[in-house]
Amino acid sequence: MHKHGNLLIKVGLSSLVFTASMVATTWASISTSEAQSSITKIAQVNSSTSTNSVGGPLAKELQGKPVVVDVFATWCAGCKNIAPTLSQLKQEYSDKVNFVVLDVTDKAKLQETEAKAEKLGLGKFFAENKSKTSTVAIVDPATGNILALYKNNPNKADYTKILEAALANN
Repeated sequence: MHKHGNLLIKVGLSSLVFTASMVATTWASISTSEAQSSITKIAQVNSSTSTNSVGGPLAKELQGKPVVVDVFATWCAGCKNIAPTLSQLKQEYSDKVNFVVLDVTDKAKLQETEAKAEKLGLGKFFAENKSKTSTVAIVDPATGNILALYKNNPNKADYTKILEAALANN
């Protein structure tokens, strides 16, 4: 009986390990495909949705140049993932594009950022996206239209394509 019990325990443990590895593999493949989708997919904003605009023209100080709006937090892994790309864009487009960081790291920053967003004409956008760190929008400041909306997208070419098109239209 003792040998039978040991065998059952070993079979049960083997089965459990196998099941756990299958679940982990399935979860990893789902996560990878979801992550790949959110990283590479450009969410061109559909004009029938409420998020096609930040609510109207942006503040006077942002006019004349496309605006890149980054919803950021120091604890956000996605923000760290896209930071090098945004840094490169800031270097390359510093004189042609306005960059706005909406920092939601903690409650103190959140209140400060909310006031900043309101002042810049980004209050509606901030209210809709303050919990969506690593979100980056490219906005036409004259109309407030969102030209592109990305989530955790480190692909510099995606941003460059939209920025170049926006600059060509100015």
